Amino acid sequence: MSDERLLNIGKVVNTHGIRGELKIWPQTDFPEVRFKPGNKLIMVPPDAGEPITVEITGAREQKKMFVVRLKGFDNINQVEKYKGWELKVTEEDRVPLSEGEFYYRDIIGCAVVTEEGEPLGEVTDILSPGANDVWVVRMPKGKELLLPVIDEVVLDVDVAARKIKVHLMEGLL
Repeated sequence: MSDERLLNIGKVVNTHGIRGELKIWPQTDFPEVRFKPGNKLIMVPPDAGEPITVEITGAREQKKMFVVRLKGFDNINQVEKYKGWELKVTEEDRVPLSEGEFYYRDIIGCAVVTEEGEPLGEVTDILSPGANDVWVVRMPKGKELLLPVIDEVVLDVDVAARKIKVHLMEGLL
């Protein structure tokens, strides 16, 4: 199973109690979907090793973490070895987004062009400083262009073609 096709949704940070529950640090915008009883997740070891598929039988939020119970595990001794493991789902298990919303992995690597079709560079990072995200675009000579993700600047995003069309407002270059 290739790691490129897996989406990170959380990390096992500790055990909880003696009945085999795990404390999970959520790394997803959809924890209520991901940690719902009946869902299957892939647990990946921090170093090398074989991932395992687990099923959630119970989960509750507790102090910005999730306490999760897994099917077939009912003792602290069975789950202690999973500290540090990451929880992932396959690309097919993505939660559909609303119109105009994108996953970071869909935006990073996209080519950016002006509304006239002039190439500007490639999105290399996404910053979230406040009111709106900012896409970092590496230009051909190594300079970085910071594009605010607002309707006046981002005109069209074609994830399938990996292309973003923008309007360069005065002062952006």
